[in-house]
Amino acid sequence: MTLTLGPVLHSAGVDPGEVLVIRHAYVREHEDTGLPGLHADSTDDEILEYTGQQSAKPRTFPIVPPRIWVVFVREGGDRARLWSVVENRGETSNDGRLRTFDLAVSEQMADLRNRLVIGWRSPRTWRINGSTAAGYPVMEIADAQPIPFPGFDKLVLNHAQLQAVMREHRYASWRTALASVAGVYLITDTRDGRQYVGKADGVESIRQRWSAYAANGHGGNIELRNVDATSFRFSLLRVFDPATPTREIDAAESHFKLALDTRRHGLNGN
Repeated sequence: MTLTLGPVLHSAGVDPGEVLVIRHAYVREHEDTGLPGLHADSTDDEILEYTGQQSAKPRTFPIVPPRIWVVFVREGGDRARLWSVVENRGETSNDGRLRTFDLAVSEQMADLRNRLVIGWRSPRTWRINGSTAAGYPVMEIADAQPIPFPGFDKLVLNHAQLQAVMREHRYASWRTALASVAGVYLITDTRDGRQYVGKADGVESIRQRWSAYAANGHGGNIELRNVDATSFRFSLLRVFDPATPTREIDAAESHFKLALDTRRHGLNGN
């Protein structure tokens, strides 16, 4: 049985019936707008800007495009490699010839960027509805390139990135590093700046503790249950050998709660 794009979209939480699927080609000039096209060395920013500029002709581009666009780049005559999933935040301008959209790269399907290749059945069609693309065959899912661990003192993750670290093969070295230490960590709610200081002591590693946050957002902490985890930012304040006495880790946790004043002006309840 041939794997198609539909199940891949569903597994990433993307409803095929509510997305637009685009396949860019390398051309000198965009045929609909006359703007410069893409080339093999185009940067991600250039591809994003190019994607956000569409023809004002209703026959060329939907009058009301969906919120999620899945963007591929042509690879050979009948193949397309995933560039990224982007969120359409709305139209920002329309001069009657060109429409410009505010697009932001989404973390959906981030683990498949540049890895997922599908067969493109309509070589002359550059955009199709997701429900049609759902039946396109998956030709290849390349092995993920490992991402080097940046070091404990440089680790800063939002919630979506934390989830990726805990599940994707390319972050295997990160999980190994986080499993090797206990420590004190910081969660910042980036919407209002409130902070939460927590710990992983000898009973569990940082990896184990953060896995809980990746799974449910609050990690069992009462103070965080009613806070939207999508705005959380995770970092490490201090790491310890797992054999470190619990009292030392407790003392470090108390120090940072006091230093950052997270009991009065943050999210710590004690």
